[in-house]
Amino acid sequence: MTPYPATIAAPVEHEIVIKKSRFIAHIAPVDSVEGAETVIAGIRKRAWDAGHNCTAMVTGLLGDQARSSDDGEPSGTAGIPMLEVLRRRELTDVVAVVTRYWGGVKLGAGGLVRAYSTATSEALDLARLVRREALTQMRIDVAHADAGRYDNFLRDWASHHGATLGDAQYGAVATFEVWAPAAEIAHLTDAVAAASGGVVVPVVGVERIVDVPA
Repeated sequence: MTPYPATIAAPVEHEIVIKKSRFIAHIAPVDSVEGAETVIAGIRKRAWDAGHNCTAMVTGLLGDQARSSDDGEPSGTAGIPMLEVLRRRELTDVVAVVTRYWGGVKLGAGGLVRAYSTATSEALDLARLVRREALTQMRIDVAHADAGRYDNFLRDWASHHGATLGDAQYGAVATFEVWAPAAEIAHLTDAVAAASGGVVVPVVGVERIVDVPA
């Protein structure tokens, strides 16, 4: 299975101070370049009085689209170092903005690279990662009277087999949705058969890329 870059679950913010300069990192999950530009525009509007709002973004399912901006800092000292942090973390669909309020002391090119890299990296340390996998939908219909037992059973099974549960539906029967790696489909079928005495048979559905909390 081809590994896909991960993303983050929710925006994070982190501030560091170096020689009186404040570096405030904002990192957010996005679903497109346009979404990233919206985040950037919002921060620039909010931090209109900052000296610089430097940016880096990686987008696309495979992380094949990337952009960065030094926003007035010496070329190569801000956006590219921030982008390299995102690349090293193997992330996509994420945008980083580091806002700098100058403290009156020049840091030099090396100092700026370290500052922007560190602000981005430390902010990402606070983020909750979401991994992406190609998973196959498995639908499992059970009687309402058995729904609670199967809910517990499937949650436990999913937690040990790299799978995730979709939303259950309650109609004529209770329908559970499990998104499982292809290699685990036979295991799930066998586990459900054992739990139901062979009465319940999962139905294999579509495959799609699914976000799974890391």
